[in-house]
Amino acid sequence: MSNIDQLRNRIDEITLQMLRLFKDRTDIARQIGELKKSSGLGVTDEAREEQLRVRVTQMCKDIGLDESLGKKFLNFLLNESVKIQSEGKQTHLTVFLKAKALERQGRKIIHMEVGEPDFMPPAAAKMGFDEAFDGGIVRYGPAAGMPRLRDALAEYAIRNFGANATAENILVSPGGRFAVYLAVNTLLNPGDEIIIIEPAWPAYRECAINAGIKVRTIQTRLEDKWEPSITQIEQAINSNTKMIVMNYPNNPTGKILAPAIQDRIVEIARKNDLYVLSDEIYSLYAYRDWKSVLANNYEKTIVTQSFSKSHAMTGFRIGYTVADKNIIDRMVKLQALCITNVAEPIQYAALKALNSDLVQYKKSMKSKLDTVSEEARRIGLEFLEPDGAMYVFARAGAGIFDGLDFTNRLLERGVAVAPGEGFGNYKGFIRISVAQDENKLKEGMKILDEVLKGYR
Repeated sequence: MSNIDQLRNRIDEITLQMLRLFKDRTDIARQIGELKKSSGLGVTDEAREEQLRVRVTQMCKDIGLDESLGKKFLNFLLNESVKIQSEGKQTHLTVFLKAKALERQGRKIIHMEVGEPDFMPPAAAKMGFDEAFDGGIVRYGPAAGMPRLRDALAEYAIRNFGANATAENILVSPGGRFAVYLAVNTLLNPGDEIIIIEPAWPAYRECAINAGIKVRTIQTRLEDKWEPSITQIEQAINSNTKMIVMNYPNNPTGKILAPAIQDRIVEIARKNDLYVLSDEIYSLYAYRDWKSVLANNYEKTIVTQSFSKSHAMTGFRIGYTVADKNIIDRMVKLQALCITNVAEPIQYAALKALNSDLVQYKKSMKSKLDTVSEEARRIGLEFLEPDGAMYVFARAGAGIFDGLDFTNRLLERGVAVAPGEGFGNYKGFIRISVAQDENKLKEGMKILDEVLKGYR
């Protein structure tokens, strides 16, 4: 046997040993996940995980293994455990699907679980469809989006968000959700870490875990007015941390950070060379001082936006990203692979709708927020008055209160709300979407009160 053949056989043996080791560790991770799930323990325990990181760091030093590699391997195992424990977890989308199934059976449901404005899109969007068809704008197009829409979005970002943008800084995507997916999957690698400030929209966590990224959470509390701890953020950063996610106005709390706190987080990201993924989809519905992260002029900022909330165009599935050209180029390559491009008639309708007068939309949503907030106070829910967005995130019960059981009972009565567990470790909380007719909202809150009294 030649030396080359011997070397190949040795490589094969090492590979098989690694695969066996990998399988053993994966099986252990699954056992841990199943044990935690059956015991009712939280999906993540940051304090325990930090203890493991310290031990892994020391072990890496003892055996001469690269510390970053050791932590990445630990992150993979922790993610496997999280996946097991998260199976079957109920979120606003699972409630929505249940509600839709009941509607197909003839039941009437008041939808207070999803953030879908009840008003129609601007009339200009409808006219845009006709113009697109008549003008032959029905073909394949650039993966990044129609040049004239990207030009218009760049001007819009300059005017409304304080951005320094051209068309090269814009990517048009099928909704804001896909923009988040693209950013996470093109800028991060398996084993990297991402910091998410909770409560948070579940898609951030789900996109990260799906890509093999370890999620580190910064939990905020109602008692602290949902403000994140700067110290906790700084302590959560290590050599594997690559991104921090921000979302203000926040889903689900409606919180808007004071500019000084937001600036401090961006500076921490700059100091540690982290990406800042800022989801600003609710910016139209800001009812106190708000500014875009784009105004900080940090080159590793990725801002995702959408026509879904601001223009009531949820079914159109069109959003966009504003970021540095190099970041956009990477995201475009993956989008081209996945979908080719967003349908041109949709893009043209968005172009026509972009600069529509949205003042009435904003006023209407504020009125709905006020209505639900007043009703929530009346029935004794604990919550912080929302600064914006279209939700009230309230503590409905404490102690043994089961938010999942509560939302299921409420659904039986014809009202759909989202359980707090879907947004992080917020047992006893519910998210109430106000994006409905105000009479329906009052009726829904009345039923919510009646069901809640059964727990008191």
